Amino acid sequence: MTKMIDFQTNPSKYRHWKVQYDGPIANLYMDVDENCGLFDGYQLKLNSYDLGVDIELSDIVQRMRFEHPEVKVVVMRSAKEKVFCAGANIRMLGGATHAHKVNFCKFTNETRNTFEAAEEDSGQKYIAAVKGSCAGGGYELALACNYIMLTDDSSSSVALPEVPLLAVLPGTGGLTRVTDKRKVRRDRADVFCAMEEGVRGKRAAEWKLVDEVVPNSKFDATVAERAAEFAAASQRLDGLKGIALTPLKREITDNAVTYSTVEIELDRAGRKATITINGPDAGAPADMDTFTTEGAEAWMLRAARELDDAILHLRLNEMELGLWVIRTQGDPETVLAHEKLLLDNQDHWLANEVLQLWKRVLKRVDVTSRSLVALVEHGSCFAGVLAELLFAVDRSYMMEDEFEGDNRPMATLTLANSNFGQYPMGNDLTRLQTRFWGDEASVEAAQEHIGEALEAEEADELGLVTYILDDIDWEDEIRIFMEERASFSPDAMTGMEANLRFAGPETMETRIFGRLTAWQNWIFQRPNAVGAEGALQRYGTGVRGDFNMERV
Repeated sequence: MTKMIDFQTNPSKYRHWKVQYDGPIANLYMDVDENCGLFDGYQLKLNSYDLGVDIELSDIVQRMRFEHPEVKVVVMRSAKEKVFCAGANIRMLGGATHAHKVNFCKFTNETRNTFEAAEEDSGQKYIAAVKGSCAGGGYELALACNYIMLTDDSSSSVALPEVPLLAVLPGTGGLTRVTDKRKVRRDRADVFCAMEEGVRGKRAAEWKLVDEVVPNSKFDATVAERAAEFAAASQRLDGLKGIALTPLKREITDNAVTYSTVEIELDRAGRKATITINGPDAGAPADMDTFTTEGAEAWMLRAARELDDAILHLRLNEMELGLWVIRTQGDPETVLAHEKLLLDNQDHWLANEVLQLWKRVLKRVDVTSRSLVALVEHGSCFAGVLAELLFAVDRSYMMEDEFEGDNRPMATLTLANSNFGQYPMGNDLTRLQTRFWGDEASVEAAQEHIGEALEAEEADELGLVTYILDDIDWEDEIRIFMEERASFSPDAMTGMEANLRFAGPETMETRIFGRLTAWQNWIFQRPNAVGAEGALQRYGTGVRGDFNMERV
């Protein structure tokens, strides 16, 4: 699997999903083209999916928020007979590299988190209307919806059969959502996750695996009735008009990826990627009407979309570049002005959506398995939303005092109100609360300096950067750090960084990305799953996996 994976798509390119819009209700049909897998060597039978199917779903969910804000309820259903979704394609998983499998699971997690949060964040409620077999990743699609309806017939069921069939785990949050979200009793969850055939009918509702079971003869009418009820109860405004998410401007060469606001320099010898985010080159829009007219070209939206695509591109296509160096260049006050327009108008649907998008992009940074370092150089614009990147990275270095021959404005960082609650991490804390876990006084001390352009010494005293370095030490210290980081085991780095990034309480989201993903990562390398005689390789042959029965 070496071809470049492109995360940009649009409705004219969809091969696996169809959407019908009917005012406040959208019907989203999964209709996977079995002959259009992202790679060769497998067919996507029974509405099974690979990364390409999920790239389309991610695009649909994003467009639902920006292009179709009139939608209050999304009904997810299958366009195929007797199957809702068979889950992740087993042949794809069997032939994929370990790194692809793990990145695939991470992206599908992020996509499900996005439509799961759509009700709270945007007032768009997702209903899963399940007819037929709904197994593994198919049930995980349903679990991420806000309401699950199951038809009561002889064949429709929900199942998480990965443990008995494949010797792996439900990889997109299945175990966690069953217990944490649906509050299924632990012993019943144990029974359920050990059953190949799954659970049907009234028992599925009794065990809280679904919200409602409906006779097959009344199913379609009841789904329509329920969608109308939810739409009528929604607090979302009527008559909203969306904006077009136009294609990103992007150029990819051997050593660089260039967008309009984001530039990536690829240093394969040094095993690093340098990501530079350029601040706005003009003042903020006068009001939300102007912002809406600018649409996808407005800097706050454009920069978020481009950074998001850059992260995904580097994750899947440049996996040996283990160090990401994050820089900014621009005027901090202009960045703050652009962000402030949205913060002051959060009751405007588009302002809210752009801020919610930034929250998701920053969360994607948090869970990226790369060493992350930020350089606060002269001329940088780490302010407000961009300052969040300083608290997302593993280390930060800031220029102190003037540098010979450098005529750019002095290096500063500027905090805004948004740094204290607008963009929470997966642990439901701000990045500053996580940074200063158990030290609320330091958070309060930082909060007293909102709006101030803090130079190196002040930022250091407040604990907002890791090191401040002068002209004499900057180049050598940065070089030594980067060479050292590139020499460490990438496996050890991934484990260390993931453990250190999420202090404080555990949430469903941190369990999915931390505990569950860590276990899945390990299991995906074990011979019991992926060896020649493992369950994943033998699936479909009629021969069960041959397991090493030692408990580890």
